[in-house]
Amino acid sequence: MKRKNYKTRLWLTALAAVSIGALFGGCKDEFEEVLGICPEVESTNPDKDAVGIQLNNEISVTFNEAMNPASISPGVFSLKVVNASASGRMAIASEAPEEITGELTFEEETNKMSFKPDVDLLPNTTYTGRVEPVVADKMGNVLQAAYEWNFTTGVSPAVTSTSPANQANGVPLDQTITATFSTEMDASTITAASYKLMAGTTVVTGEVTYSDNTASFDPENDLLAATTYTGTITMEAKTKDGIPMAIAYNWTFDTGTAPRVLAIDPLDLATGVSINKIIKVTFSEPMEPATITAASFTVSNGSTPVSGTVTYSESTAVFTPAESLLVNTTYSVSINKLAKNSTEVSMAQDFESKFTTGNSSIPEVTTTDPADNATSVALNKAVMATFSEAMDHATITESTFTLTQGNTAVAGTVSYSGATASFKPTSALSANLTYTGTITTGAMNAAGAGLAEDYVWTFTTVAMGVPAVLSTDPMNNATNVALNKVVKATFSEGMAPATITGNTFTLTQGNTTVAGTVSYSGTTASFTPTNPLSYNLTYTGTITTGAENVAGTGLAEEYVWTFTMVPPTTPEVLSTDPMNNAENVPQNKVVRATFSKAMDPASISGMTFTLQQGTENVSGSVSYSGTTASFTPASLLSPNLSYTATISTGAKSEEGVALESDYVWNFNIENPVSPYFVDLNTAERFGIFAATGVSNNAGFSEIRNLDVGISPGVRTSVTGFPPAIVENGAIFASDDVSPSGVAAMLSKAKLDLTAAYLFAEGATTPAPATVEGDQGGKTLAPGIYKSTSTLLIQNGDLTLDAQGNPNAVWIFQIASGFTTVGGAGGNIILSGGAQAKNIFWQIGSSATIGDNTKFHGNVLARTSITMNSGATIVGRLLVLNGAVVMTDTNTIERP
Repeated sequence: MKRKNYKTRLWLTALAAVSIGALFGGCKDEFEEVLGICPEVESTNPDKDAVGIQLNNEISVTFNEAMNPASISPGVFSLKVVNASASGRMAIASEAPEEITGELTFEEETNKMSFKPDVDLLPNTTYTGRVEPVVADKMGNVLQAAYEWNFTTGVSPAVTSTSPANQANGVPLDQTITATFSTEMDASTITAASYKLMAGTTVVTGEVTYSDNTASFDPENDLLAATTYTGTITMEAKTKDGIPMAIAYNWTFDTGTAPRVLAIDPLDLATGVSINKIIKVTFSEPMEPATITAASFTVSNGSTPVSGTVTYSESTAVFTPAESLLVNTTYSVSINKLAKNSTEVSMAQDFESKFTTGNSSIPEVTTTDPADNATSVALNKAVMATFSEAMDHATITESTFTLTQGNTAVAGTVSYSGATASFKPTSALSANLTYTGTITTGAMNAAGAGLAEDYVWTFTTVAMGVPAVLSTDPMNNATNVALNKVVKATFSEGMAPATITGNTFTLTQGNTTVAGTVSYSGTTASFTPTNPLSYNLTYTGTITTGAENVAGTGLAEEYVWTFTMVPPTTPEVLSTDPMNNAENVPQNKVVRATFSKAMDPASISGMTFTLQQGTENVSGSVSYSGTTASFTPASLLSPNLSYTATISTGAKSEEGVALESDYVWNFNIENPVSPYFVDLNTAERFGIFAATGVSNNAGFSEIRNLDVGISPGVRTSVTGFPPAIVENGAIFASDDVSPSGVAAMLSKAKLDLTAAYLFAEGATTPAPATVEGDQGGKTLAPGIYKSTSTLLIQNGDLTLDAQGNPNAVWIFQIASGFTTVGGAGGNIILSGGAQAKNIFWQIGSSATIGDNTKFHGNVLARTSITMNSGATIVGRLLVLNGAVVMTDTNTIERP
């Protein structure tokens, strides 16, 4: 009991000392353990306002003097979350609790109180540590006031790019797979456990390495052809500060198909092959020519390689031996995996084939022209035979190459070129007779070997009759013939072209010969007058008996026909689209004019069909079909302006008759937009435009049918692409050197965005309606809505009702910040024909699009825009001075 009383008195004494100290200005600690001197926090770990702290960091507080361990109990210290990033929340299954649980300990030797959280801290999150004013030193002096300090954990790393890229196709089979991180990683965490490659459910074995922020996976064996692979970086991968990935990163790619050998000549295991054989290999698909070489295509005799040249064309590789092959010898043909297709995919396996040459080099006749038993052979035919190899031209003569009809020798001359011998008869062959060609064994190759036996073949000449004119164009007695008509005559059979000339095919007008040129093709002769024919006159065409068939037989009698030129009518413009003085014509209108008759297409051009706005010509293309000419403007016509279309007298009919006078009509273009519509001008092409940065923190975000731009920021300030993708668009940065003009284009877009922002900010017609606070649950008609501070959409969705007008416009003038809260409310709902492209959110500072918000409209913010997890927008995110941040799996679509 005395011990208890003593403690009570000591406590009362200490309390009294504290009270006295308070009365006289508080503790003045001289770091001596005497009554009246109070403890203080000397240091903390982490330091006050420290950033980039590891997630498994132990929190500690060191006091300036020895403390009473009994006063260090769980209630004297707390650790709480100030804010948590969306990526931090994604690291756990539910929202982080307000206060962090853990174990509190005290070390008397160092005066240090330590707190070990039960679980790792969240990334990119600010925490507050607090020491309550109840801890006491060994004399009973307590901390005079609660001590608080903040610190922030590090940011989770992200995969900024991969090779191959996500969804890449035709990837080579020897590809090394790489993933590049947004920050320096702990190399010891980049292992086969954190970096995996799968083919379906099969794990691919390989070596994992790390260097310069890039992890590399080198497969142990080549990848499989035509296979989909999935790469994965797990949350076991950590930064050098121990910060893990927020979520696992996955990407896929497909390997290309492996080429294969479809055919080989000579065939595998062929025998009796000629010793001057050229070896050919045909592949299943086009190959990369640079890979078809003497290294990938080889021929060998046992272990001895055959010298030769390799060429490649149209999926076929050819090996031409430098010298004749040996007789009665087996050769091996090899195509190895150095041979690759056009997408750099190797053959799945080496190809091997064998063939054996014949006992000797015996030449053969491989083809003849005409072929054996051919019929209907032309009477002026030169007879040819092609050999299996080069022959001694001295042995190819009228003695070894003969042509007979029955027992009668045909006179002619023999020549030889390449591997082909030709027999040219002195006179034309006779019709409807059978001829025999013979190559004797006296025809020898360069080695002196002759054919094994005489080569004999037969053919039959054409059965010739008397040629006749079957038809003419124009027909006999035709009228209304075009002045530029080409006169034609078609024969009953093939004619000798040399007999179809200006002497045998004439055109006259009365006794006057018409100048022109004659040509022949197929079975048709054509007469093209030098000048157009004349109106209202009759012309006579004549084919004389000098026109002969290939057998030398002429027409039985001259063929004569007549036709008449009748003055053509003058063409007129019957109708136009748009009609003259039409109103509210669409901006994308194709202007058309329909004529009273067929026109000469060559006369319908940009010179004869023009469109003007005032005195300025409109750029466009002109086409003609049927009886209608069309003018397609190169760009949209301007709203609320009048245009003039003209068809000039240069437009002519098929007969060459021009319009009597220029045809002119006018029309007015619609004014489709509200007078207070915000014109984005060249900034309209961008789904994201920022000044300092564009980031995708996590997930497969998509920007669809719009571009991404940053200026004056540079390309390295655009991160998280991939996994984010730009579909039907591109990313442009101010430091891009290709294509040329990117920097100027972005500067112009920045100026246009600034002008649009200022216009939206200052719009006063119609008079703005004042709004403030939460707009959730409301329905707003078209107009201007002004907030003098912040604006919020939280308790319900905001509906914008166009009331049946698809051109209705909304401008929201927000002086400060703008926030939507996703979930049950916070969405933008369109009704009554409202369109997202006509909605403009002008924001004086920054905007936050909440989790899972479905948003519509064009956001024009001065400072920054953040899209929280799962948020989507039909519209644009455009920032003047700062950055655009996509937090996790966001979508931006063209309005």
